Amino acid sequence: MNCNFPRKQHRRKPVNFQFVCLVFPLSFAASVCTATDGMPATQERTIIPHQDQIIVDRQLSLSKLVDLTLEKYPDSHWLDALEEEAAAITQRSQSWIAGAPQAGLRYQEATSGTLHYIDATVQVPLWNLGQREAGRETGAKAEASAQFQTVATKLRIAGLVRSALWDMSLQKIRYEQAQAEIAIFEQLLAKIKRRVELGDLPRADELLAQTELLQKRAVLTMAEAELMHSRKRYTSLTQTTKMPGAFQEKLVALTEIQQNHPALQAVNSQIERKQAELDMLKLTGSGQSNVVVGVNSDSFTNDPRSNKTESFNIGVNVPFGGSAHIQPHIAAVNVELNRLIAERELLYRNLEQAHHEAEHNLEVNRVELGIANELKQVAERHLTMSNTAFSVGEIDLIDLLKIQSRTQQAILNAKERAVMLERDQAFYNQAVGVMP
Repeated sequence: MNCNFPRKQHRRKPVNFQFVCLVFPLSFAASVCTATDGMPATQERTIIPHQDQIIVDRQLSLSKLVDLTLEKYPDSHWLDALEEEAAAITQRSQSWIAGAPQAGLRYQEATSGTLHYIDATVQVPLWNLGQREAGRETGAKAEASAQFQTVATKLRIAGLVRSALWDMSLQKIRYEQAQAEIAIFEQLLAKIKRRVELGDLPRADELLAQTELLQKRAVLTMAEAELMHSRKRYTSLTQTTKMPGAFQEKLVALTEIQQNHPALQAVNSQIERKQAELDMLKLTGSGQSNVVVGVNSDSFTNDPRSNKTESFNIGVNVPFGGSAHIQPHIAAVNVELNRLIAERELLYRNLEQAHHEAEHNLEVNRVELGIANELKQVAERHLTMSNTAFSVGEIDLIDLLKIQSRTQQAILNAKERAVMLERDQAFYNQAVGVMP
């Protein structure tokens, strides 16, 4: 930070080395709590009147939160429809006939008016050989697919919830660190004002400290805004203002994508269902065979010597030569089947890439956390020495502010890396398909 104010030369007064430190101890900043505090949001002192409230519920687990989010998620309507569809397919396959029966009535009268014909028929569609069993198989595959789609959707929602929770944690740390820095610089400004009054420091140093404090307040305002944004994203996703008291996860021992990954199981179940639909469609052939049962009544109305005749008949209608008409339907289902197969291959590649990135981020953040902790320790020692040097006039205020800024940034980086390591463990579990 540059200052354009002219600096008036002052004679430095001897100062005892036991001079009180000009800033709060760094333990004050280190004691900043994380997002898992039991402190409800309503007790926070915010700069902007707008506030998105989040209350910690220590009885709420991460797994329960995911279940509650799934119940209110828009995809729940689609999942319910899949289950209803599977039930409808199963119910159809349990029927003894292949379709809705048809009843027919025909009346015929001669032009002379002496002869009347009445025909009544009932036509019942029959299952083709193996068609009913194929229908049952399709219903079973549809039911299994609906269940796997629910599990896959739950995993996807779990990823969104995990991301929202850890985003709030990071924003909470940045917000509280900004608060801690303001408290430090307020104490620093008060000390500088007293030394300016005593003539130990120039007026320019007071203005410089005021400028730095205003900049810190601007940072706090933005940090508060980002915190409220992250809370709003969380409440929009979960439809609740409560969050778990603890949501850290243990790293699972899986080292590669398994075939029972929920996303893979979901697409595999869709492929199996589509294959069952294709098999059932092929068994339909040219169409459904029908058995026809009828009753005929003939009568001569003007001849008293004639007898009224009634007869019973039964017949079977067998379709043939319709392969050219059913092939377009088979081809359409086959297109959907191969599209799902292509999606499965692409999905597996994406899952492998996501797993690699999650694994690599985890390894990088382990190393970065160690480096950040070392930098924090070095910066704190440097700041302690700089405070002493400033108190005896060996360095200027602008140099102290630079060191102070680097130290606070090192503290913030160490806190962020600790949270990011916990977050990356949850993201790794997400990548390999493990539910909370």
